[in-house]
Amino acid sequence: MKKKIIGIFLSILAVVLLASSVVITKENEYSLIRRFGKVDRIIDNPGITFKIPFMETVDALPGQILLYDLPESDVITMDKKTMIADSFVLWRVSDPLKYAKTLNSSQTSAEQRIDAAVYNATKNIISNMTQNDVIAARDGELQAAIMEGVGAAMGSYGIELKTVDIKQLDLPEDNKEAVYERMISERGKIAATYKAEGDSEAQKIRNTTDKEVEIMLSDAKAQAAGIIAEGEAEYMRILAEAYSDAGKAEFYSFTRSLEAAKASLTGGNNTLILPKDSPIAEIFMGQ
Repeated sequence: MKKKIIGIFLSILAVVLLASSVVITKENEYSLIRRFGKVDRIIDNPGITFKIPFMETVDALPGQILLYDLPESDVITMDKKTMIADSFVLWRVSDPLKYAKTLNSSQTSAEQRIDAAVYNATKNIISNMTQNDVIAARDGELQAAIMEGVGAAMGSYGIELKTVDIKQLDLPEDNKEAVYERMISERGKIAATYKAEGDSEAQKIRNTTDKEVEIMLSDAKAQAAGIIAEGEAEYMRILAEAYSDAGKAEFYSFTRSLEAAKASLTGGNNTLILPKDSPIAEIFMGQ
């Protein structure tokens, strides 16, 4: 009976010792094995390892990217305008040993350090910008400036900041309406300036086009006048050539007489009365 009890006790002790010596490291997790409170080794690969029971303890640290939502904070711009910044940070433990030594493996302590660093960087950057510049920089410039402002300060704690962004940058309720009205007025002035510049440019284009059209019409008229003059000169040359030859002059006179007679007799019931010495009468009388 005693042997049986001793056997059961030893079996239970063996199970307890085995359970206390097994270390299970999960995916996206670090296992810090401490010996008498001091970090002895770090396990960063998922799986099962072992430690010395009672002498060594295990702390599990997150290895994945974590989200920290900073509380809203007031910041003051260079032109003394108060704005409310609501930011968030994506971060991860990059050096488990530094993280354990400086922050005692505490996520709360890590978030406190992140909060202070990001707030100080945001405050310093926005204090050197006007309110309009802050609003205009929301397309990524402000985020990049804050990341640069934080710099590698968190590296000394074994922390890597992946993203720092302001999810909302608002105005205090007491002056929000006045600021909106001023922004609308300023943008209305900018729009009016752009419209005036556009109208001026359009007028310049119209004036230039009208001038070009006038020049083209003037050139066309000059070319037409030249062509008409050339045609009249050719006509006079042909007439002069026709009258310079007696045979041609007689034939031309005959043709012109027939055309004149034809024109006079156009229509019905017309009578052509000619003097006896008329060239047309001579043609019809065969003289």
